[in-house]
Amino acid sequence: MAEHEHVRVAVIGSGFGGLGAAVRLRREGITDFVVLERADSVGGTWRDNSYPGCACDVPSHLYSFSFAPNPDWPRTFSGQRHIRAYLEHVTDLFGLRPHIRFGSEVTLMTWDGDHLRWTIETSRGTLTADVVVSATGPLSDPKIPEIPGLESFPGKVFHSARWDHDYDLRGKRVAMVGTGASAIQIVPAIQPRVGRLTLLQRTPPWVMPRVDRAISGAERWLHRRLPVTAQARRGLLWGIRELQVQAFTKHPDELGLVEQLAKRNMARAIKDPALRAKLTPDYRIGCKRILLSSEYYPALAKPNVDVVAAGLSEIRGSTVVAADGTEAEVDAIIFGTGFHVTDMPIAERVVGAGGSTLAESWKDGMQALRGGSAAGFPNFLTIIGPNTGLGNSSMILMIESQLNYLADYLRQLDVLGGHTALDARPSAVAAWNRKVQERMKRTVWNTGGCTSWYLDASGRNTTVWPGTTTEFRRATRRVDLAEYEVIRKPAPVPGREPAVDSGRTPAAGSGQRPAAGSGQQREAAA
Repeated sequence: MAEHEHVRVAVIGSGFGGLGAAVRLRREGITDFVVLERADSVGGTWRDNSYPGCACDVPSHLYSFSFAPNPDWPRTFSGQRHIRAYLEHVTDLFGLRPHIRFGSEVTLMTWDGDHLRWTIETSRGTLTADVVVSATGPLSDPKIPEIPGLESFPGKVFHSARWDHDYDLRGKRVAMVGTGASAIQIVPAIQPRVGRLTLLQRTPPWVMPRVDRAISGAERWLHRRLPVTAQARRGLLWGIRELQVQAFTKHPDELGLVEQLAKRNMARAIKDPALRAKLTPDYRIGCKRILLSSEYYPALAKPNVDVVAAGLSEIRGSTVVAADGTEAEVDAIIFGTGFHVTDMPIAERVVGAGGSTLAESWKDGMQALRGGSAAGFPNFLTIIGPNTGLGNSSMILMIESQLNYLADYLRQLDVLGGHTALDARPSAVAAWNRKVQERMKRTVWNTGGCTSWYLDASGRNTTVWPGTTTEFRRATRRVDLAEYEVIRKPAPVPGREPAVDSGRTPAAGSGQRPAAGSGQQREAAA
């Protein structure tokens, strides 16, 4: 990284969100940008999650960019290897590699009010940018709970997103902690190899069959020769999921029929009534993400698997102890315990106009205007920000909507001209968040009777979008300047020394704006 390098846009992360932002910048004619990636390759969560059985629970033709269709998906639900290969292909297809700085973990980003730009410190040096696009994603930093005795466990310990491929599981006694989307794929993949598998289940998930199959050569040929057929396939998959949204957001009681289908899926494989009782959730289906697997329940019925209907509470030497007192001697512990979603670590590293970090600004819950702009953080946009997640469809649809917003954001800065920044008005952020949270009250995620990773520490749903992807696309089609304050760098006055800020600017949320000495002017957007 060149010393004192300055770019118009810095993108953080090279998963779907970061690569999508880079493609959109290129398509908008913007080439003065970098993509900062802490790892040594692209792929984001699809690079990091390489555990046995890792695959997507969204159909392949919907889990890909509309501007980069892939006619050669090998299966209706693609595995990690093929999704990662797709992202590598996108990187090369759109010529993104010259823009990517691998091994460049962002350690601190600070808003420079005098120059209206961000100073970005990375593990490879420092640079500045007019605009920052944070695309680190909510599934990037694994979460391992604090368990008494874990530090003295003599065996192997790792998280599903940091799989140790050098460790041989054959014949080992393994504890699988958690029953989320990763765990239900890992369990059937490793069950035939391990000596004994103990599944520590805090809350059972609802699991529907995963109707996966190989896509035939004839289908792939047709999609290559007639791209409209692949578009129609994608459109059908999208339309079905759009029609399902109302059951999740307005009429959760309609999901009872789906529960019956899930119970039948379980009953086909689990004949033991006691085990079925352990595996039957006591909350409305959809409250947690509905999981897809046709192998999970059959694996749990195998004689070398024990299901413990209680979470891990303690470790004594080589013994894992569940909350109900159940004990098991194990050689390895695998945590499938999710990620820092509502407390994203990147927020600790972003210091805004008032001197506070984004994490401090979000201490009472994440919120951002249209899922992307946080008040007090000018020219800073988040891809997959607060309340942009989905419970039943493809996140690529939401990412592309946010890319539309990013493109118009940059156009507005061009129209305003010169050294200019946009800062979301606190009133606009609050109004957007009120609407979102009001709609959230009726959703299954809030009324379904469960505690999920969708909720933050205070029980507020700051993760999921309570509507259709069509509604979100409409909401992010254009930037409404009335929702922003325009910050301009004043022109220098001949013979006058530039103003210098002599102290710390007021903290965000104090009701004050940076002092005049910060060298910037704010104006109401017309």
